[in-house]
This record gives sequence, structure tokens and C-alpha cells, in this order.
Amino acid sequence: MMNKDQVNGTFKDLAGKVQEEAGKLVGSKEQQAKGLLQQVEGSAEKKLGDVKEAIRNADRK
Repeated sequence: MMNKDQVNGTFKDLAGKVQEEAGKLVGSKEQQAKGLLQQVEGSAEKKLGDVKEAIRNADRK
């Protein structure tokens, strides 16, 4: 089961990919950059969630 950070991070990463591609389609470097930034933020948030989950699992053992 995914925790809140993992879910939010995955969603932000996906939304960033969509925004980046939309920026490419309309020729907007600004939208592409925003999409890439959102992907980085999403990836970082997911990794934070992964760490929290690993700690939680370690505590259960």
C-alpha cells in the first residue's frame, strides 16, 4: 500500500510529464520547464514516501 507522499509524488510526476509534453506541442519552453520541475518535485516527494514506508516496515519487524 502506498502512503500519502508516494501517491502525491507519483501524481505530480505524471502531471509534470503531461505538462512537459503539452509545452513541447505548443512550443512553450516555459511550460516544458514547469513540467520538468514538477517531475523533480514529484520524484522527490515519492522518494520521501518510500523512505517513510521503509522506516515503518522496519519498525514492524
